[in-house]
Amino acid sequence: MAQDPGELRELGKKLDEAQKRQVERSTRPPPSQMGIAGRFATELVAAVVMGGGMGWGIDWLFGHFGFHTRPVFLVVFFFLGAGAGILNVKRAADEINAQIAAGQNKE
Repeated sequence: MAQDPGELRELGKKLDEAQKRQVERSTRPPPSQMGIAGRFATELVAAVVMGGGMGWGIDWLFGHFGFHTRPVFLVVFFFLGAGAGILNVKRAADEINAQIAAGQNKE
């Protein structure tokens, strides 16, 4: 029970066209300048807020149990959060640069 070669060629062409459409849909345009700025701001602010919040929470928790540490942990975790935010922005910039470079190489 062999398949007709003509039918197999037609099926191959249809599969190639479907695969080509799928690749075209999956490629995204490079990010806009506003998108990049928004991502950088979000990365930095989120890390600083989380660091400061964790420090404040630890200070509050220790103060609740009688150890008065204010504002030691708030300051320490604020700076740790700022460092983490800067590192996140650097990683995001490297990722965006790699995406843009990959997009330019395809053309």
